[in-house]
Amino acid sequence: MSNQIGKAGLGLTRVWHHVDLSNEQRTLGRLASQIAITLIGKHKPLTHSTEDAGDYVVISNCQHLKITGRKLTDKTYWSHTTRPGSGKATTMEKIINDFGYGEIIKRAVSKMLPKNRYRKDRLARLKVFDGSDHPYKQNIIAWADQYPQVEKAIQESIIREKQLKEFNDILKVKKL
Repeated sequence: MSNQIGKAGLGLTRVWHHVDLSNEQRTLGRLASQIAITLIGKHKPLTHSTEDAGDYVVISNCQHLKITGRKLTDKTYWSHTTRPGSGKATTMEKIINDFGYGEIIKRAVSKMLPKNRYRKDRLARLKVFDGSDHPYKQNIIAWADQYPQVEKAIQESIIREKQLKEFNDILKVKKL
């Protein structure tokens, strides 16, 4: 019996993804849902609810965030201390003025993550910056707009692997 695991470990490695909002066409909700999927790890071939296999996500140029409608003035974020009469409503505009656009993205992604023990760890892997400079440039190996190219490369490698296996099978048959 062999102890060889194979290449399953590659599916569990954490990859750094970069999202540049200056080039992004998606709005806040659509962007936050994709980021949540990446943080959870549902885009990977090996996922399970008992494992935290998500990736890191770095978001830059948050000031270019696209918000539709009148959400700046109409959307409210609620907070409560569980004491009677302590409920507070804060508009999106006030949060942007106080904390920046990054806080809006963090709150949107936080609401889309499952409410379990992995939530804080997943949010810690979300790195948000208002400018284009960030200290994680050397870690980034995947960009959000290159997903079709990555899929194409994966399909090509699968085809090459099948061809190599068929070739090896033919060689084994000829040696017999």
